[in-house]
Amino acid sequence: MARFSESERVEVWECRHGGESNRSIGRQLGRTGASIRAFVESTGGVRPHRRCRAQRHMTLLEREEISRGVAAGESLRTVAARLGRAPSTVRREVVRNGGSGRYRAHRADRVAWRQARRPKPSKLVDHLELRAVVEEKLADWWSPQQIARWLRRTYPGNQEMYVSHETIYLSLFIQGRGALRRELAQSLRTGRAYRRPKTKRDPTGKGRIVAPVMISQRPAEVEDRAVPGHWEGDLLLGKRQTAIGTLVERHTRYMMLFALPDGHNAAAVRDALAATVQRLPAQLWRSLTWDQGKEMANTPSSVSIPGSRSTSVTPRVPGNAVRTRTPTGCYASTSPKAPTCRSSPNTTSTRPPTR
Repeated sequence: MARFSESERVEVWECRHGGESNRSIGRQLGRTGASIRAFVESTGGVRPHRRCRAQRHMTLLEREEISRGVAAGESLRTVAARLGRAPSTVRREVVRNGGSGRYRAHRADRVAWRQARRPKPSKLVDHLELRAVVEEKLADWWSPQQIARWLRRTYPGNQEMYVSHETIYLSLFIQGRGALRRELAQSLRTGRAYRRPKTKRDPTGKGRIVAPVMISQRPAEVEDRAVPGHWEGDLLLGKRQTAIGTLVERHTRYMMLFALPDGHNAAAVRDALAATVQRLPAQLWRSLTWDQGKEMANTPSSVSIPGSRSTSVTPRVPGNAVRTRTPTGCYASTSPKAPTCRSSPNTTSTRPPTR
């Protein structure tokens, strides 16, 4: 992984906090998305605290004055008086950095900045009993919040057995702490070994739907399914990147399938969808609800499809969408690349149902 300058590190974390993807951040910095991801994962997705120099510590300008005074042959007491420092402080500074003959301000400042790091060991490193309990609960699929609350109830008054959920997360994400085994991160609900920002990502980037219409904005006639012509769409994915598109009419539950021999990218799905809906009468094609998959990337909310009225690309909401994924095994038999299986006449019929 290439080194990042301090300004680049700050920009990476600021952009990531703003919801930008690794690829977008890489384009801004002239780097690859993989290098940005490797940099973020090296810290477990946790932004390190920005180091700052304490006011009581000696600055680079003060060390420059010491270096000039020593080179001019001035006494350390005279230099200390000019800086407003104690003579013993200036003397220790000079002695620990080579003495009067070898003292250099930049080298002394760099050494002091490096030696000032005092990483505090994690509580889970020093307390073996606490670490064993936390690892046991993580292995039983307990969340860090549950573990932290359980410890306070189980060991009342024993603060040595208390640990915050954030400490557990950081011990899993930042392996430099050496507290918990990395494989225990798979026991988390997310299954990730690094932290992701909570900020919602920018929906206008690559692979995003342009100006999506939310599912709450659909007309009332779509919700109660009283009027035919409103459809739900989705993809059925198979092996070797094969896919089949599904269209389900909300009123009659009539289903149409369309093949995707050219893949399931955005252009292929749109062309196959347009060819399928052209077979429908105009009064039976009013709107389409689709989830926010990449097969609808760069597709605006009102799509100009021949033979259609309007198309709504909306997120999938539990309880609202028609069940289009249930008989997947039988639907897969309509694909020329998939193995055949027995299916009922109702699932493969392309003739509209009689009313």
